Amino acid sequence: MKFTLSWLKDHLETDATLEQIVETLTMIGLEVEHVDDRKALSPFVVARVIEARQHPDADRLQVLTVETGSGSPVQVVCGAPNARAGLVGAFAPPGTYVPGIDLTLSVGKIRGVESHGMMCSERELQMSNEHDGIIDLDSDVEIGSSFASFAGLDDPVLEIGLTPNRPDCTGVRGIARDLAAAGLGVLKDGDTPPAGGEGPCPVNVTLDFGDTDALCLGFALRGVSGVKNGPSPRWMQQRLKAIGLRPINALVDITNYVTFDRGRPLHVFDRAKVKGDLVVRRGREGETVEALDGGKYEVNDDVCVIADDNGVESIAGIVGGEVTGCDENTTEVLIESALWDPMNIARTGRDLGIITDARYRFERGVDPAYMVEGMELATRLVLEMCGGNPSKPIVAGYSEPERKIIRFPVSEIKRLTGLDIPQSESISILGKLGFESQGEGDVLDVAAPTWRPDIDGKADLVEEVMRIHGINMIEAEALPRTGSVNTRILTTLQIRTRKVKRALAGRGMMEAVNWSFISVQEAALFGGGQAELKLANPISAEMSDMRPSLLPGLLAGARRNADRGHGDIALFEVSDIYKGDASGEQHRAAAGLRTGSAGMEGAGRHWRKTTSAVDAFDAKADAMAALEACGAPVGNLQVERGAPAWYHPGRSGVIKLGPKMTLGAFGEFHPKTLDAMGVSGPVCGFEILVDALPEPKRKATRTKPPLDLSAFQTVHRDFAFVVDKTVASGEILKAAEAADRKMITAVNLFDVFEGASIGEGAKSIAIEVEIQPRERTLTEAEIDAIADKIIDNVKSKTGAVLRG
Repeated sequence: MKFTLSWLKDHLETDATLEQIVETLTMIGLEVEHVDDRKALSPFVVARVIEARQHPDADRLQVLTVETGSGSPVQVVCGAPNARAGLVGAFAPPGTYVPGIDLTLSVGKIRGVESHGMMCSERELQMSNEHDGIIDLDSDVEIGSSFASFAGLDDPVLEIGLTPNRPDCTGVRGIARDLAAAGLGVLKDGDTPPAGGEGPCPVNVTLDFGDTDALCLGFALRGVSGVKNGPSPRWMQQRLKAIGLRPINALVDITNYVTFDRGRPLHVFDRAKVKGDLVVRRGREGETVEALDGGKYEVNDDVCVIADDNGVESIAGIVGGEVTGCDENTTEVLIESALWDPMNIARTGRDLGIITDARYRFERGVDPAYMVEGMELATRLVLEMCGGNPSKPIVAGYSEPERKIIRFPVSEIKRLTGLDIPQSESISILGKLGFESQGEGDVLDVAAPTWRPDIDGKADLVEEVMRIHGINMIEAEALPRTGSVNTRILTTLQIRTRKVKRALAGRGMMEAVNWSFISVQEAALFGGGQAELKLANPISAEMSDMRPSLLPGLLAGARRNADRGHGDIALFEVSDIYKGDASGEQHRAAAGLRTGSAGMEGAGRHWRKTTSAVDAFDAKADAMAALEACGAPVGNLQVERGAPAWYHPGRSGVIKLGPKMTLGAFGEFHPKTLDAMGVSGPVCGFEILVDALPEPKRKATRTKPPLDLSAFQTVHRDFAFVVDKTVASGEILKAAEAADRKMITAVNLFDVFEGASIGEGAKSIAIEVEIQPRERTLTEAEIDAIADKIIDNVKSKTGAVLRG
């Protein structure tokens, strides 16, 4: 929201400096993002051309002798066709920055003649696009005076960043009201008396929404005949230019001015171009409208339009139509001020891709009580600038808005903010902001003003009093000391999330942050695509469904990196996935993938080592590291077949804690999955459910368990078993470890062999078993007994036989 200082002072009687206004605005929540104090225009002065003679070496140049009011005349070389003796214009001395041409002047020679400055055109001072000649002023202007002051260009421009909950401050008057409440001046009377009018409005208006919800909550219309449309006054043009708007003509400029002055968008129709009466209704399939922004838009029954006998003439609340727009030939107008459904305006603007000042205000909520008065203000400005005779107004479908009454215990201010503000001051602050308080004692009934749709409860009233009284008045207080160690602050899920991120980053993986929305094709590929997970209003077709897995986003990231020459990459993400819309079907997951040669030892080729491609074991190691970081008992986890279809069936696994609790899956991706995602292999990955692990049974502690080391020598024994090819190696390891859990501390696979000597359909699995005595050194017989247990247990569980 932009405005000038003089514009603000139209509504606020104040002696405050620009610095005080800027500081106060930020303190009360209207953060000032930029201030253009116009000091850059201060060097420009009013100057008179004393003499103009032909340049000796250039037909189109003249050598001017210019009186600047600062001493002796200066010599200026000028190419403007209107340069002449006696002309009074704007002069820029050497060292001046000229914004229109982005140039800092210096003394120089032009075709051999020295020039000490520049006589400026309007475009060079960014007053307009006029560049056919230099500025030509009345001769009675004081020579040497500030040109910026004379032309009104020294008016500082402020820009504030509005939050969506402050529609009242989309107009300058709302900003002035807040400043007055903060004690920076007095709010001037802003009431607009009716403009009167004779005779009925020449055009009638009907709101026709049938059995559907009404999209127009009120419509005011008035005709004015005998107007003369031309340029708007200079002061209005300067203010509009200062905030970045291009003046067009008086009728259009008036609507823009009222939009920013009062936060009340309006529209003016050329009466002669309107055929029949106006009808406010829903659009119809196939209808189009050529808008004032130059675009052609197709409407449907979700769009509210203003139509006449010719069809759609305006997209309600967003942009007017080109056909009924006002130009220099306009002599009769219809001034419209209406109320529109904010949600419909927001949806229509987004669907059609139209961004206008009117949409910005209507979708946030304009003051419903100012609808008719806004039309009266626009009418008075039209009569003042264009003349004419107004008709009586028509008001359709409008009812006076009810003010929201809030029960307000004044003691809430102290409880919520710590500020001890007298009740009389609190009531005064609310009164200056437009609130009306009734009642006695500590509890008041407060009526919110119609221009504050964001006020909903007592906490909102506390916020209003606090920001005006001054947030800086809240004194800092130290946190209270407790007599014991504080309890845990973060939840278990928050702790796990942070730990798993650190663990995966420590394994050389880079964190990715992806959208929670993916395309329906990707969702279906990874077990999603259900109707209940589709977005009602997606950003784009590629973001139509909630993601059932983190892997599609990571694979897409890997593809983008590969397209840019980074084929070896390791990515991870820890975020939410969605299996359904019911309670308990949203999960916190951790997923990662590796591509090419991006293993733990690093990516790329090196002369000291053999480059190996990533495989399922890399993904398994990542998954186990993530689960260990979450506190999972990694030693008790089982890896089984049955990974989801997007993994390679023979190079993947499912991680379980017990027979029923699935924690995740890992493996190399199926070639069909990679092809569908546009990724080339090798690629492996994993995904675990961080929230699937049960809460730890004992209290979390930072104390490490005692170190338990045995004083006796470890015994290692190797076994080679012949087993059917279909038996997983993990089953043999698990069976060997279960033979004696007290004595056997580790079982490792170190060799797999297949060949004719073993037999067709069989394989040899060699394992190393670590036996750790605890109480005494084992005898040979005791060791052999444990070995026999291992052989028997492996045979009974897997059918394997000891290789001879």
